[in-house]
Amino acid sequence: MLDIKFIRENVEAVKTACKNKNIVVDVDAFLELDKQARAFQLEIENLRAEKNKLGKEDQEKGRELKEKLKALEENFTVANEKRLDLHKKIPNIPAQDVPVGKTENENQIIKTVGKKPVFNFEIKNHWQLGQDLDLIDKERATKVTGARFAYLKGPLVQLHWAVIQFGISVLTDEKTLTKIAKNAKLKVNTKPFIPVLPPLMIKTEPYDAMDRLEPREERYKIEGEDLWLQGSAEHVLGTMHMDEILKEEAFPIRYVGYATSFRKEAGTYGKDMEGIIRMHQFDKLEMESLTTAENSLAEHHFMVAIQEYLMAQLGLPYEVILKCTADIGKPNARGVDINVWLPGQNKYRETHTADYMTDYQARRLQTRVRRRTGATELVHTNDATAFSQRPLIAILENNQQKDGSIKIPKVLQKYTGFKLIKAKK
Repeated sequence: MLDIKFIRENVEAVKTACKNKNIVVDVDAFLELDKQARAFQLEIENLRAEKNKLGKEDQEKGRELKEKLKALEENFTVANEKRLDLHKKIPNIPAQDVPVGKTENENQIIKTVGKKPVFNFEIKNHWQLGQDLDLIDKERATKVTGARFAYLKGPLVQLHWAVIQFGISVLTDEKTLTKIAKNAKLKVNTKPFIPVLPPLMIKTEPYDAMDRLEPREERYKIEGEDLWLQGSAEHVLGTMHMDEILKEEAFPIRYVGYATSFRKEAGTYGKDMEGIIRMHQFDKLEMESLTTAENSLAEHHFMVAIQEYLMAQLGLPYEVILKCTADIGKPNARGVDINVWLPGQNKYRETHTADYMTDYQARRLQTRVRRRTGATELVHTNDATAFSQRPLIAILENNQQKDGSIKIPKVLQKYTGFKLIKAKK
């Protein structure tokens, strides 16, 4: 959440951020509750000081102060809880270059990379290819689990693991990361990412503090437990250092986490019911980093550069999107998407997102850095997709051949052990 002092001193900027992000929150009511809570807190401190000065013989006065203190503490608790509830709803301030927009239709295309493939035959979409090649079985999955689940099979599973292995090989190789930073003209530390297999569940408190629990209707709750299935690996990576003070020498702290993730996809019924674009369960390789404040924006740009490198190495046409205020999300100061060209759908679809949060998440998580000077500050957080299952869709559609087979991108062939998913005879 935002620094409470910043809100007090920048009321109009905060209200503008709420408006531009389409977030309804009564900032004036928050400030009034803040005023009340601080007044109660001051009275409590004064009464405690007065009570401490009393001698043992003045028991009647002591009892009187004790009763007053109890009433004030109850009033403070009520005001503070209401203040916190509103405080949590106030969004992060968008970065200066974020376009103002009311819907995702006002996102801006920064650049378009790669040539769209030209076919001299009637092309198929990924679910048709998946059926023809016996790679995707949703019919049996529906029988077992219901809608929006699938069995991935055979060479598609090998291709999936090849994509993941390739992603990890890039993110853990400092030489490649240095090359990416140099090509993007970024002055960043090129320390490699640490691979992590995180827990697939998370408790309510850290999930809420991470500001990723909402909207709850899209999350899966474990019945009878204070546990949720995480909706993306960064939810359990970004919370790793909650309530910790980390030494400045350790920064940047970078993780690449692989997790099977779960979302209800509430409100999307009727959309993308074919294929594997909107699934309740999906596998994802995610980048998460903790940096000091002065390096956080460069880290965001570095993550986008890594994403572009991964897509370019797969030979997939893509566009880079700067998301508008209404589309970046409450905790984000800036957001970038990469959309891949899907010839079977004749449009670009999102494969990657990169989120720049400043210290918004760290404030409630209380993840801090101890500077070499001895000062303690909140860290800044970034997260970004390395690979989800969606690039598999793009590989199938962009690399389909006339005979129904699929060419494997060259960088993946050493991981798959084959150059072609052969057509069924």
